[in-house]
Amino acid sequence: MKKIALNLKIAWRSLCNFRLRTSLAVLGVFLGTFSLIVVTNLSGSMSKKIETEIAALGENLLIVQSGVTRRVGAGTRLMSDATTLTVTDAEAIAQKLPFVNDASPSANKLFPVRYGNTTLRSVLLVGAAPNYPDIRNHMVQRGSFIANYDNINLNRVAVIGQRVAEKLFADEDPIGKYILIFRVPCRVIGVMEEKGVDIAGFDRDNQIFIPLNTYMRRFVNKDFVNTIYVNVADSEVIGKTKSQIEELLRKRHNIRPGQRDNFTVIDPKDVMALREQAISMITVLGRIAATVSFIIGGIGILSIMILIVNERRVEIGIRRAVGAGKRDIILQFLMESSFISFSGGMVGVIAGFIASAVIFKVSDLPFVISPVGIAVAFLASVTVGVLAGLYPSKKAISIQPADVIRL
Repeated sequence: MKKIALNLKIAWRSLCNFRLRTSLAVLGVFLGTFSLIVVTNLSGSMSKKIETEIAALGENLLIVQSGVTRRVGAGTRLMSDATTLTVTDAEAIAQKLPFVNDASPSANKLFPVRYGNTTLRSVLLVGAAPNYPDIRNHMVQRGSFIANYDNINLNRVAVIGQRVAEKLFADEDPIGKYILIFRVPCRVIGVMEEKGVDIAGFDRDNQIFIPLNTYMRRFVNKDFVNTIYVNVADSEVIGKTKSQIEELLRKRHNIRPGQRDNFTVIDPKDVMALREQAISMITVLGRIAATVSFIIGGIGILSIMILIVNERRVEIGIRRAVGAGKRDIILQFLMESSFISFSGGMVGVIAGFIASAVIFKVSDLPFVISPVGIAVAFLASVTVGVLAGLYPSKKAISIQPADVIRL
Protein backbone atom coordinates (compact mmCIF):
# COMPACT_ATOMS: atom_id res chain seq x y z
CA MET A 1 0.00 0.00 0.00
CA LYS A 2 2.85 2.35 0.92
CA LYS A 3 4.59 1.51 -2.37
CA ILE A 4 1.44 2.40 -4.34
CA ALA A 5 1.10 5.70 -2.47
CA LEU A 6 4.76 6.49 -3.16
CA ASN A 7 4.38 5.64 -6.85
CA LEU A 8 1.32 7.89 -7.12
CA LYS A 9 3.24 10.73 -5.46
CA ILE A 10 6.10 10.32 -7.93
CA ALA A 11 3.62 10.16 -10.82
CA TRP A 12 1.90 13.38 -9.74
CA ARG A 13 5.25 15.20 -9.41
CA SER A 14 6.37 14.03 -12.85
CA LEU A 15 3.16 14.99 -14.59
CA CYS A 16 3.15 18.44 -12.98
CA ASN A 17 6.38 19.16 -14.86
CA PHE A 18 4.45 18.84 -18.14
CA ARG A 19 1.20 20.56 -17.21
CA LEU A 20 0.17 21.65 -20.73
CA ARG A 21 0.86 18.31 -22.39
CA THR A 22 -0.78 16.46 -19.51
CA SER A 23 -3.88 18.65 -19.77
CA LEU A 24 -4.14 18.02 -23.51
CA ALA A 25 -3.83 14.27 -23.00
CA VAL A 26 -6.47 14.32 -20.25
CA LEU A 27 -8.70 16.40 -22.56
CA GLY A 28 -8.42 13.81 -25.34
CA VAL A 29 -9.44 10.95 -23.04
CA PHE A 30 -12.18 13.13 -21.53
CA LEU A 31 -13.70 13.92 -24.95
CA GLY A 32 -13.62 10.27 -25.97
CA THR A 33 -15.32 9.11 -22.77
CA PHE A 34 -17.79 12.02 -22.80
CA SER A 35 -18.90 11.58 -26.42
CA LEU A 36 -19.20 7.79 -26.13
CA ILE A 37 -21.43 8.04 -23.05
CA VAL A 38 -23.63 10.80 -24.49
CA VAL A 39 -24.07 9.03 -27.85
CA THR A 40 -24.88 5.69 -26.17
CA ASN A 41 -27.44 7.28 -23.82
CA LEU A 42 -29.05 9.31 -26.60
CA SER A 43 -29.38 6.34 -28.95
CA GLY A 44 -31.00 4.31 -26.15
CA SER A 45 -33.36 7.16 -25.29
CA MET A 46 -34.41 7.75 -28.89
CA SER A 47 -34.99 4.03 -29.46
CA LYS A 48 -37.24 3.95 -26.41
CA LYS A 49 -39.10 7.02 -27.70
CA ILE A 50 -39.66 5.27 -31.04
CA GLU A 51 -41.13 2.25 -29.26
CA THR A 52 -43.43 4.57 -27.29
CA GLU A 53 -44.54 6.37 -30.46
CA ILE A 54 -45.34 3.08 -32.20
CA ALA A 55 -47.47 2.01 -29.23
CA ALA A 56 -49.20 5.40 -29.20
CA LEU A 57 -50.20 5.08 -32.87
CA GLY A 58 -52.17 1.92 -32.26
CA GLU A 59 -51.39 -1.78 -32.11
CA ASN A 60 -50.70 -3.53 -35.46
CA LEU A 61 -51.83 -0.49 -37.43
CA LEU A 62 -51.93 0.15 -41.17
CA ILE A 63 -52.94 3.55 -42.54
CA VAL A 64 -54.68 3.88 -45.91
CA GLN A 65 -54.27 7.44 -47.20
CA SER A 66 -56.15 8.92 -50.13
CA GLY A 67 -53.91 10.09 -52.96
CA VAL A 68 -50.21 9.39 -53.41
CA THR A 69 -47.82 10.03 -50.55
CA ARG A 70 -44.06 9.78 -50.34
CA ARG A 71 -41.79 9.28 -47.36
CA VAL A 72 -39.74 12.37 -46.53
CA GLY A 73 -37.30 11.78 -43.67
CA ALA A 74 -39.16 10.30 -40.72
CA GLY A 75 -42.63 11.28 -41.94
CA THR A 76 -44.86 11.20 -45.02
CA ARG A 77 -45.85 13.97 -47.38
CA LEU A 78 -48.91 14.14 -49.63
CA MET A 79 -47.81 14.41 -53.26
CA SER A 80 -51.25 14.23 -54.91
CA ASP A 81 -54.80 14.19 -53.57
CA ALA A 82 -57.71 11.92 -54.54
CA THR A 83 -61.44 11.72 -53.85
CA THR A 84 -61.96 8.00 -54.30
CA LEU A 85 -61.51 6.64 -50.76
CA THR A 86 -64.91 6.00 -49.17
CA VAL A 87 -66.61 4.61 -46.08
CA THR A 88 -67.61 1.53 -48.09
CA ASP A 89 -63.92 0.91 -48.82
CA ALA A 90 -63.34 0.73 -45.07
CA GLU A 91 -66.26 -1.68 -44.67
CA ALA A 92 -64.89 -3.90 -47.47
CA ILE A 93 -61.43 -3.98 -45.87
CA ALA A 94 -62.92 -4.97 -42.50
CA GLN A 95 -65.28 -7.61 -43.90
CA LYS A 96 -63.36 -9.23 -46.76
CA LEU A 97 -59.77 -9.48 -45.59
CA PRO A 98 -59.01 -12.43 -43.28
CA PHE A 99 -56.38 -10.80 -41.05
CA VAL A 100 -58.16 -7.50 -40.45
CA ASN A 101 -59.90 -7.06 -37.09
CA ASP A 102 -61.50 -3.70 -37.83
CA ALA A 103 -61.20 -0.57 -39.96
CA SER A 104 -62.05 3.02 -39.08
CA PRO A 105 -62.66 5.66 -41.80
CA SER A 106 -61.72 9.23 -40.97
CA ALA A 107 -61.64 12.68 -42.56
CA ASN A 108 -60.26 15.98 -41.32
CA LYS A 109 -59.92 19.67 -42.05
CA LEU A 110 -58.78 22.78 -40.18
CA PHE A 111 -61.57 24.98 -38.77
CA PRO A 112 -61.78 27.93 -36.38
CA VAL A 113 -63.34 27.14 -32.99
CA ARG A 114 -64.89 29.55 -30.49
CA TYR A 115 -66.18 29.37 -26.95
CA GLY A 116 -67.32 32.58 -25.28
CA ASN A 117 -64.73 35.25 -26.03
CA THR A 118 -61.96 32.77 -26.86
CA THR A 119 -61.29 31.83 -30.48
CA LEU A 120 -58.84 29.26 -31.81
CA ARG A 121 -58.18 30.03 -35.45
CA SER A 122 -56.81 26.65 -36.53
CA VAL A 123 -57.93 23.40 -34.94
CA LEU A 124 -58.02 20.07 -36.78
CA LEU A 125 -61.62 18.87 -36.96
CA VAL A 126 -61.71 15.08 -37.32
CA GLY A 127 -64.74 13.19 -38.54
CA ALA A 128 -64.35 9.87 -36.77
CA ALA A 129 -66.17 6.56 -36.45
CA PRO A 130 -67.09 5.16 -33.00
CA ASN A 131 -64.28 2.57 -33.18
CA TYR A 132 -61.57 5.22 -33.62
CA PRO A 133 -60.27 5.18 -29.99
CA ASP A 134 -59.69 1.41 -29.96
CA ILE A 135 -57.88 1.30 -33.29
CA ARG A 136 -55.74 4.41 -32.64
CA ASN A 137 -55.13 3.65 -28.95
CA HIS A 138 -56.41 7.13 -28.07
CA MET A 139 -58.98 6.92 -25.29
CA VAL A 140 -61.37 9.36 -23.64
CA GLN A 141 -60.24 10.72 -20.29
CA ARG A 142 -63.53 12.40 -19.29
CA GLY A 143 -67.05 11.95 -20.61
CA SER A 144 -67.63 9.64 -23.57
CA PHE A 145 -66.67 9.22 -27.20
CA ILE A 146 -68.93 9.32 -30.24
CA ALA A 147 -71.58 6.58 -30.26
CA ASN A 148 -73.21 4.78 -33.20
CA TYR A 149 -76.46 6.70 -32.80
CA ASP A 150 -74.52 10.00 -32.93
CA ASN A 151 -73.10 8.96 -36.28
CA ILE A 152 -76.41 7.65 -37.66
CA ASN A 153 -78.45 10.69 -36.55
CA LEU A 154 -75.81 13.27 -37.58
CA ASN A 155 -75.70 14.58 -34.01
CA ARG A 156 -73.68 17.74 -33.43
CA VAL A 157 -71.51 16.49 -30.57
CA ALA A 158 -67.78 16.92 -30.08
CA VAL A 159 -64.95 15.27 -28.17
CA ILE A 160 -62.07 17.69 -27.68
CA GLY A 161 -58.32 17.20 -27.20
CA GLN A 162 -56.49 18.16 -24.03
CA ARG A 163 -54.86 21.28 -25.50
CA VAL A 164 -58.16 22.50 -26.93
CA ALA A 165 -59.81 22.00 -23.54
CA GLU A 166 -57.05 23.98 -21.80
CA LYS A 167 -57.18 26.87 -24.26
CA LEU A 168 -60.97 27.17 -24.47
CA PHE A 169 -62.08 26.27 -20.96
CA ALA A 170 -59.03 26.67 -18.69
CA ASP A 171 -60.25 25.36 -15.29
CA GLU A 172 -63.92 25.14 -16.35
CA ASP A 173 -65.53 21.72 -16.91
CA PRO A 174 -66.19 21.49 -20.69
CA ILE A 175 -68.64 18.55 -20.56
CA GLY A 176 -72.09 19.68 -21.67
CA LYS A 177 -70.91 23.10 -22.92
CA TYR A 178 -71.47 24.24 -26.51
CA ILE A 179 -68.61 25.32 -28.76
CA LEU A 180 -68.92 26.99 -32.16
CA ILE A 181 -67.02 25.09 -34.87
CA PHE A 182 -67.01 27.41 -37.86
CA ARG A 183 -70.73 28.33 -37.76
CA VAL A 184 -72.04 25.09 -36.27
CA PRO A 185 -72.73 24.80 -32.50
CA CYS A 186 -71.64 21.45 -31.06
CA ARG A 187 -72.09 20.05 -27.57
CA VAL A 188 -68.94 18.76 -25.86
CA ILE A 189 -69.46 15.20 -24.63
CA GLY A 190 -65.88 14.20 -23.82
CA VAL A 191 -62.22 15.12 -23.45
CA MET A 192 -59.49 12.88 -24.89
CA GLU A 193 -56.48 11.71 -22.93
CA GLU A 194 -53.21 13.54 -23.53
CA LYS A 195 -51.13 12.11 -26.36
CA GLY A 196 -48.61 14.77 -27.38
CA VAL A 197 -46.85 15.00 -30.74
CA ASP A 198 -46.90 12.01 -33.12
CA ILE A 199 -44.18 10.79 -35.51
CA ALA A 200 -45.25 13.30 -38.19
CA GLY A 201 -44.83 16.20 -35.76
CA PHE A 202 -48.57 16.79 -35.34
CA ASP A 203 -50.00 17.66 -31.93
CA ARG A 204 -52.68 15.03 -31.30
CA ASP A 205 -54.07 17.08 -28.41
CA ASN A 206 -54.96 20.00 -30.70
CA GLN A 207 -57.94 18.37 -32.44
CA ILE A 208 -61.69 17.92 -32.10
CA PHE A 209 -63.60 14.73 -32.95
CA ILE A 210 -67.16 14.75 -34.27
CA PRO A 211 -69.27 11.96 -35.85
CA LEU A 212 -68.01 11.13 -39.35
CA ASN A 213 -71.44 11.49 -40.97
CA THR A 214 -71.96 14.84 -39.24
CA TYR A 215 -68.61 16.02 -40.57
CA MET A 216 -69.31 14.86 -44.13
CA ARG A 217 -72.86 16.28 -44.33
CA ARG A 218 -72.88 19.39 -42.15
CA PHE A 219 -69.29 20.64 -42.53
CA VAL A 220 -67.76 19.69 -45.90
CA ASN A 221 -70.66 18.16 -47.87
CA LYS A 222 -68.46 15.42 -49.36
CA ASP A 223 -68.77 11.66 -49.77
CA PHE A 224 -65.11 10.65 -49.53
CA VAL A 225 -62.69 10.30 -46.61
CA ASN A 226 -59.00 11.11 -46.21
CA THR A 227 -57.87 8.11 -44.22
CA ILE A 228 -58.78 4.57 -43.18
CA TYR A 229 -57.09 3.16 -40.08
CA VAL A 230 -56.81 -0.64 -40.21
CA ASN A 231 -56.21 -2.88 -37.19
CA VAL A 232 -54.43 -6.10 -38.19
CA ALA A 233 -54.86 -9.29 -36.17
CA ASP A 234 -51.13 -10.02 -35.79
CA SER A 235 -47.89 -8.17 -36.43
CA GLU A 236 -46.54 -11.16 -38.38
CA VAL A 237 -49.10 -10.68 -41.18
CA ILE A 238 -48.91 -6.89 -41.53
CA GLY A 239 -46.88 -7.10 -44.74
CA LYS A 240 -49.27 -9.64 -46.26
CA THR A 241 -52.32 -7.64 -45.20
CA LYS A 242 -50.85 -4.48 -46.71
CA SER A 243 -50.58 -6.25 -50.08
CA GLN A 244 -54.15 -7.56 -49.76
CA ILE A 245 -55.48 -4.05 -49.03
CA GLU A 246 -53.70 -2.68 -52.09
CA GLU A 247 -55.10 -5.48 -54.28
CA LEU A 248 -58.65 -5.01 -52.93
CA LEU A 249 -58.66 -1.22 -53.38
CA ARG A 250 -57.22 -1.42 -56.89
CA LYS A 251 -60.16 -3.67 -57.85
CA ARG A 252 -62.71 -1.44 -56.14
CA HIS A 253 -61.27 1.71 -57.74
CA ASN A 254 -61.01 0.07 -61.18
CA ILE A 255 -57.28 0.71 -61.46
CA ARG A 256 -55.82 -1.18 -64.42
CA PRO A 257 -52.40 -2.86 -64.50
CA GLY A 258 -49.71 -0.25 -65.08
CA GLN A 259 -51.82 2.61 -63.71
CA ARG A 260 -50.75 4.44 -60.58
CA ASP A 261 -52.68 3.87 -57.34
CA ASN A 262 -54.89 6.71 -56.10
CA PHE A 263 -54.20 5.68 -52.50
CA THR A 264 -51.22 4.79 -50.32
CA VAL A 265 -51.02 2.10 -47.64
CA ILE A 266 -48.56 3.11 -44.93
CA ASP A 267 -47.01 0.87 -42.30
CA PRO A 268 -45.90 3.21 -39.46
CA LYS A 269 -43.16 0.74 -38.54
CA ASP A 270 -41.57 1.33 -41.96
CA VAL A 271 -41.43 5.03 -41.15
CA MET A 272 -39.96 4.23 -37.76
CA ALA A 273 -37.36 2.00 -39.42
CA LEU A 274 -36.06 5.03 -41.30
CA ARG A 275 -35.71 6.91 -38.04
CA GLU A 276 -33.87 3.97 -36.48
CA GLN A 277 -31.49 3.90 -39.44
CA ALA A 278 -30.78 7.60 -38.92
CA ILE A 279 -30.19 7.01 -35.20
CA SER A 280 -27.85 4.10 -35.99
CA MET A 281 -25.87 6.28 -38.38
CA ILE A 282 -25.56 9.04 -35.77
CA THR A 283 -24.48 6.46 -33.18
CA VAL A 284 -21.78 5.07 -35.48
CA LEU A 285 -20.47 8.57 -36.27
CA GLY A 286 -20.44 9.40 -32.54
CA ARG A 287 -18.47 6.25 -31.76
CA ILE A 288 -15.99 7.04 -34.53
CA ALA A 289 -15.50 10.53 -33.05
CA ALA A 290 -15.01 8.97 -29.60
CA THR A 291 -12.43 6.53 -31.01
CA VAL A 292 -10.53 9.38 -32.67
CA SER A 293 -10.54 11.29 -29.37
CA PHE A 294 -9.21 8.23 -27.53
CA ILE A 295 -6.45 7.83 -30.12
CA ILE A 296 -5.48 11.50 -29.80
CA GLY A 297 -5.49 11.15 -26.02
CA GLY A 298 -3.38 7.99 -26.25
CA ILE A 299 -0.83 9.71 -28.50
CA GLY A 300 -0.70 12.58 -26.02
CA ILE A 301 -0.06 10.22 -23.13
CA LEU A 302 2.59 8.38 -25.14
CA SER A 303 4.48 11.59 -25.95
CA ILE A 304 4.39 12.74 -22.30
CA MET A 305 5.64 9.40 -21.01
CA ILE A 306 8.53 9.36 -23.50
CA LEU A 307 9.54 12.85 -22.34
CA ILE A 308 9.31 11.73 -18.71
CA VAL A 309 11.52 8.70 -19.41
CA ASN A 310 14.15 10.85 -21.12
CA GLU A 311 14.05 13.39 -18.28
CA ARG A 312 14.39 10.73 -15.54
CA ARG A 313 17.16 8.58 -17.03
CA VAL A 314 19.45 9.28 -14.09
CA GLU A 315 16.70 8.49 -11.56
CA ILE A 316 15.87 5.26 -13.35
CA GLY A 317 19.54 4.24 -13.49
CA ILE A 318 20.05 4.92 -9.79
CA ARG A 319 16.89 2.96 -8.88
CA ARG A 320 18.14 0.03 -10.95
CA ALA A 321 21.58 0.28 -9.29
CA VAL A 322 20.15 0.11 -5.75
CA GLY A 323 18.05 -2.96 -6.49
CA ALA A 324 14.79 -1.83 -8.17
CA GLY A 325 13.58 -4.55 -10.50
CA LYS A 326 12.21 -4.21 -14.01
CA ARG A 327 8.74 -4.95 -12.64
CA ASP A 328 8.94 -1.93 -10.31
CA ILE A 329 9.98 0.39 -13.16
CA ILE A 330 7.20 -0.92 -15.45
CA LEU A 331 4.61 -0.55 -12.69
CA GLN A 332 5.73 3.03 -12.03
CA PHE A 333 5.31 4.19 -15.63
CA LEU A 334 2.11 2.24 -16.26
CA MET A 335 0.67 3.83 -13.12
CA GLU A 336 1.61 7.30 -14.38
CA SER A 337 0.04 6.75 -17.81
CA SER A 338 -3.04 5.14 -16.27
CA PHE A 339 -3.37 8.07 -13.87
CA ILE A 340 -3.78 10.46 -16.83
CA SER A 341 -6.39 8.30 -18.57
CA PHE A 342 -8.18 7.54 -15.30
CA SER A 343 -8.51 11.28 -14.58
CA GLY A 344 -9.89 12.00 -18.07
CA GLY A 345 -12.21 8.99 -17.87
CA MET A 346 -13.68 9.96 -14.50
CA VAL A 347 -14.35 13.56 -15.55
CA GLY A 348 -15.79 12.30 -18.85
CA VAL A 349 -18.19 9.90 -17.09
CA ILE A 350 -19.49 12.62 -14.76
CA ALA A 351 -19.80 15.22 -17.53
CA GLY A 352 -21.44 12.69 -19.89
CA PHE A 353 -24.05 11.78 -17.27
CA ILE A 354 -24.87 15.44 -16.58
CA ALA A 355 -24.97 16.36 -20.29
CA SER A 356 -27.27 13.39 -21.05
CA ALA A 357 -29.67 14.41 -18.27
CA VAL A 358 -29.77 18.00 -19.55
CA ILE A 359 -30.41 16.89 -23.15
CA PHE A 360 -33.22 14.55 -22.04
CA LYS A 361 -34.84 17.38 -20.08
CA VAL A 362 -34.55 20.01 -22.82
CA SER A 363 -35.55 17.67 -25.68
CA ASP A 364 -38.34 15.92 -23.74
CA LEU A 365 -36.77 12.50 -24.32
CA PRO A 366 -37.11 9.45 -22.04
CA PHE A 367 -34.43 9.34 -19.33
CA VAL A 368 -32.21 6.41 -20.30
CA ILE A 369 -28.74 5.88 -18.83
CA SER A 370 -26.80 2.90 -20.16
CA PRO A 371 -24.66 1.24 -17.45
CA VAL A 372 -22.99 -0.84 -20.16
CA GLY A 373 -22.13 2.32 -22.12
CA ILE A 374 -20.62 3.95 -19.03
CA ALA A 375 -18.61 0.81 -18.20
CA VAL A 376 -17.32 0.47 -21.78
CA ALA A 377 -16.37 4.16 -21.97
CA PHE A 378 -14.52 4.07 -18.66
CA LEU A 379 -12.79 0.77 -19.52
CA ALA A 380 -11.73 2.23 -22.87
CA SER A 381 -10.20 5.26 -21.17
CA VAL A 382 -8.16 3.12 -18.76
CA THR A 383 -7.11 0.78 -21.59
CA VAL A 384 -5.81 3.75 -23.59
CA GLY A 385 -3.63 4.73 -20.64
CA VAL A 386 -2.22 1.23 -20.18
CA LEU A 387 -1.47 0.76 -23.89
CA ALA A 388 0.12 4.23 -24.15
CA GLY A 389 2.38 3.39 -21.20
CA LEU A 390 3.74 0.08 -22.56
CA TYR A 391 6.37 1.50 -24.94
CA PRO A 392 7.74 4.11 -22.48
CA SER A 393 7.91 1.38 -19.80
CA LYS A 394 9.87 -0.86 -22.15
CA LYS A 395 12.19 2.04 -22.96
CA ALA A 396 12.66 2.78 -19.23
CA ILE A 397 13.75 -0.77 -18.33
CA SER A 398 16.28 -0.74 -21.17
CA ILE A 399 18.25 1.95 -19.32
CA GLN A 400 21.27 0.36 -17.62
CA PRO A 401 22.97 1.81 -14.51
CA ALA A 402 26.36 1.68 -16.28
CA ASP A 403 25.02 3.90 -19.09
CA VAL A 404 23.89 6.54 -16.58
CA ILE A 405 27.21 6.47 -14.65
CA ARG A 406 29.11 6.83 -17.93
CA LEU A 407 27.13 10.05 -18.65
